[in-house]
Amino acid sequence: MKQLLGVWKLFLFLSLAIMLSSCGGGHTSRVIDSPATRELPGWQKPYEVDGQRYQPLSSHQGFQERGVASWYGSKFHGRKTSNGETYDMYGLSAAHKTLPMGVYVKVTHLKTGKQIIVRVNDRGPFVAGRIIDLSYGAAKQLGIVETGTAPVQVEALGYRQVVQGKTSYVAPASYDAGSFAIQIGAFANADNAYKLASQMQAKYGKAVVATALVNERKLYRVRVGDYKSLHHAELAVADFVGRGFTGSFVVAFN
Repeated sequence: MKQLLGVWKLFLFLSLAIMLSSCGGGHTSRVIDSPATRELPGWQKPYEVDGQRYQPLSSHQGFQERGVASWYGSKFHGRKTSNGETYDMYGLSAAHKTLPMGVYVKVTHLKTGKQIIVRVNDRGPFVAGRIIDLSYGAAKQLGIVETGTAPVQVEALGYRQVVQGKTSYVAPASYDAGSFAIQIGAFANADNAYKLASQMQAKYGKAVVATALVNERKLYRVRVGDYKSLHHAELAVADFVGRGFTGSFVVAFN
């Protein structure tokens, strides 16, 4: 029993560490746990950064705000975001202090009128006056890489769905719901990736190979499963790690 309790404490510690491994690196942070929030995923629990408490929103509906946007890049590229995904500086994502993870937001540059839609998968920015941190790819499209910051309006849209080729944004029945897989490995050799994917397909019912260009080098990423709950995907990560896939992490299908 003591051994099981120790494993559970380790898993809880790792989950909370993922939750706060955001673009706010260098800050003192902690998750505030209580009986009322014990069953929530780590990223939905209140947390404290440098002595200031933040309460994640239970819904995105009606959310709008104006303030300063900034961006973050290579320092965090490849590191875990707050919801356990891996930060891709070239993708279209953002960090926000309180919006639910996975929600899409429309960001409007108030000086130029340019707009971009990005998905929230991280926490931050923890700098006074700033309301959203964009990935490098998003900042480039919005035209704020050179200036570093810009006045923006942020409007929460919801979760994205595509029906018959048409994209819309809706409120989910649950913010834990979605479509998630576990990335268990990345290979420079395509044959190795497809061989592993074939083995995982037979065992778990679904496995795909996603290609990506990283530092001008093509990688083949093996992603397993189709989990409809982030909580269940996080539990699956622990299982894959226990099976020897120590670099496993959750990815979301946008």
